[in-house]
Amino acid sequence: MIRAALFDLGDTLIRFEHADLNQSFIQGARKTYQYISQLTSNLPAFEKYYRYQLRIIRWEYFKSKITGREFNSTDILKKCTVKLKIDVPENIFDELAWLWYEPLVKQSQKEPDAIETLKQLQAMGLKLAIVSNTFISGISLDRHLKIEGLIDFFPIRVYSCDVGIRKPRKEIFEFALEKLNTPADQAIFIGDKLKVDIKGARRVGMYAILKSNSQKRYRLDEKSFRIAKLGEIPKIIEGINESTEPKT
Repeated sequence: MIRAALFDLGDTLIRFEHADLNQSFIQGARKTYQYISQLTSNLPAFEKYYRYQLRIIRWEYFKSKITGREFNSTDILKKCTVKLKIDVPENIFDELAWLWYEPLVKQSQKEPDAIETLKQLQAMGLKLAIVSNTFISGISLDRHLKIEGLIDFFPIRVYSCDVGIRKPRKEIFEFALEKLNTPADQAIFIGDKLKVDIKGARRVGMYAILKSNSQKRYRLDEKSFRIAKLGEIPKIIEGINESTEPKT
């Protein structure tokens, strides 16, 4: 019996596939630079500010892929201001993190059937959660989810930047399951990456659903499924529940 559904965020609930990441990063850096310029005059040239941010993020992202540990964009912004000797108040960094992320938000879009599907899952009595690999701050992601009308569906939101661990490491899945108070074999994970989402979830004993429009043939086991649209999820869960129902 499935009692909980856990979702990846990017390209599962919200699409980013058509976003221009390089332009978004430049725009985000410029937004934070302009915001800081209203508070202090001791700023380096924008090019120096931007290049330093880019260098740190590339290095931290490389390390995270190797180690399975995550970094946080807010920490990057703090390091940048310290290294470049920019004196700003501590209480502005949450807003800076949002400004840095906002250009990407404007290029994203919610899956068209997300809300209807989530309502159906709630009506089935399922507990819902998000487990996402991301260095974007949790506060910024929550703000994005609120804009999209999704946040109230997910009382449990586990972001790798907050727990310091990335999928497919089993600890991040186990952390979410503990928060949900649900055994792995009574939970299903929905994501768009085979190695990270599906194999990671299966490793801890969860059912898994790969969301993909690709024509590629994927090798899935008997507890893994594939969908093109979120609206297919309730039927899959109903099928699992019927097959695992005790015979009388």
